[in-house]
Amino acid sequence: MVEVKIESVRVSLMSQHRIAVLQEKDGNRYLPIWIGSFEAEAIAMHLRNEKAPRPLTHDLIHSLIQELNGLDHVVIYDLDNDVYLARLVFNAGPDGVFELECRPSDAIAVAVRFDSPIFIKDEVMDIASKVPDEEIPLDLSDEDGAGGVGDGAASSPDLEVFRDALEGLDLDSLHNR
Repeated sequence: MVEVKIESVRVSLMSQHRIAVLQEKDGNRYLPIWIGSFEAEAIAMHLRNEKAPRPLTHDLIHSLIQELNGLDHVVIYDLDNDVYLARLVFNAGPDGVFELECRPSDAIAVAVRFDSPIFIKDEVMDIASKVPDEEIPLDLSDEDGAGGVGDGAASSPDLEVFRDALEGLDLDSLHNR
């Protein structure tokens, strides 16, 4: 299994759908997972250290699990017809482990509240993860003297505002909605 961390929770530029982006802890692969707006907000609020005035559903689940021996980890274990499958994994003491099926978005929302590890099965990461393309700098120099893209126009002070905007774009979120 591959341990991941939450890289970000984003809103798709193409729609108002939310995406949880999980990043491989010891690698460069990312796993985008489409999630609901309520789960996205629950995850994002906790990551921002914000508290709701009254406990949200995931806070209630956290309190219940806390009373029942805590959460060991979560695992996203399969991808079936473009739907991720996940489980909460509890340490049941001498009896071993107890697993409970849930949506990946709920598993992530509960895991952040426990600061529990999030794992992805190797097969799922191999099939569904993305590796970002190598970035191409915007200020290519004209090394061969032929002019064109790197002919100095990109370094004009008038274009710095556009360079900053372009470098800040998240083109990966435009793929595979």
